[in-house]
Amino acid sequence: MGKKVLEVKDLVTTFRIDKKEYEVLRGVSFDIEENETLCMVGESGCGKSVTTLAIMDLLPNNGRVVSGSIKLNGQELTTMSSKERNSIRGKQIGMIFQEPMTALNPLLTIGRQMTEGLMLHQGMNKKQAHDTAVGYLEKVGIANPEDRMKQYPFQLSGGLRQRIMIAMVMAVQPSLLIADEPTTALDVTIQKQVLVLLNKLKKDVSTGILFITHDLGVVAEIADRVVILYSGRKVEEGSIETIFSHPLHPYTKGLMDAVPNVDEDDFDIRPIPGVFPNITEEIGGCRFHPRCPYATERCRREIPQEIELEPRHFVCCHKAAEEAAQGKEERA
Repeated sequence: MGKKVLEVKDLVTTFRIDKKEYEVLRGVSFDIEENETLCMVGESGCGKSVTTLAIMDLLPNNGRVVSGSIKLNGQELTTMSSKERNSIRGKQIGMIFQEPMTALNPLLTIGRQMTEGLMLHQGMNKKQAHDTAVGYLEKVGIANPEDRMKQYPFQLSGGLRQRIMIAMVMAVQPSLLIADEPTTALDVTIQKQVLVLLNKLKKDVSTGILFITHDLGVVAEIADRVVILYSGRKVEEGSIETIFSHPLHPYTKGLMDAVPNVDEDDFDIRPIPGVFPNITEEIGGCRFHPRCPYATERCRREIPQEIELEPRHFVCCHKAAEEAAQGKEERA
């Protein structure tokens, strides 16, 4: 095991709606090592983006971290002041957003936006920052980088803007890179280039990557490990090989089954039955039980605890735990 860049333990966040607080993240735990990509997967509303905002200390005014720990390179972030967290954002933690047009300032040139972070966080003078920025634009495969530095975001395609965002973040060589669905708005050819680029840059500077997505095809391309979230809870975590070849939680299996096999002449699309719950909806026991074909009375009244069935393969499911215990008895 390598050095842990990020350690999140029992993270609980709430949102205040109509004078009442509702849990959005319900005790989420995971870690990321240097030169590792952890993909966080789940339906819209499961808590993926809220996790990233909690790490970045960018939760909206009605949201807050109630309890739990977030450590970056061993430093506890939740007890830091706003000023201390500001000094970490952009320097030790970088973030790439889904739509780069909203992340880039349309009124400033690419050069101005590229050099600003380098001068602020790396203490470079204007010329050093300019030369470094041009070098990183070259690294991400942008032709004529000197000309691009003089342009504005609206003059560039979506693929170019996303490459510039990656170059901007990686130029300051952060310990942790958060990528919140960075390929969703891109066509498949540009998407592939971005994934290859992220893998290359990760190895160049030993950065840990938290990659948020709902696309299992993207997960297969870039992930080392995978965390599956459902309604604010982690339901399964494991290596990319384990999750794809031996999923244990019914929700994980449902996600895999929902992906059509286009190699077959007559393939079926098998969606997960039921409706994803709203955060204001009170559900006893396992929050997946209303949609689970294996749900029992125990699932309806008792929240499953996280267990490690195999090395670094975690699951929160009564059925999976019972089957594992039965298998051990049979082998004994």
